[in-house]
Amino acid sequence: MYGWLWRHLPGPSVVRALILAVAAFLVLAACFLWVFPAVAPFMPFNETTVGE
Repeated sequence: MYGWLWRHLPGPSVVRALILAVAAFLVLAACFLWVFPAVAPFMPFNETTVGE
């Protein structure tokens, strides 16, 4: 997958690395902003019994 992505990106190696870094940051940001908060209520570790 990484080889295919590297071959299909435009520009020299420095530009490709910058594009990949920005893309990785955007995917990580999307996960923390939308995916993880949407999944959190369904996770079993949210039901704690400490203090009850």
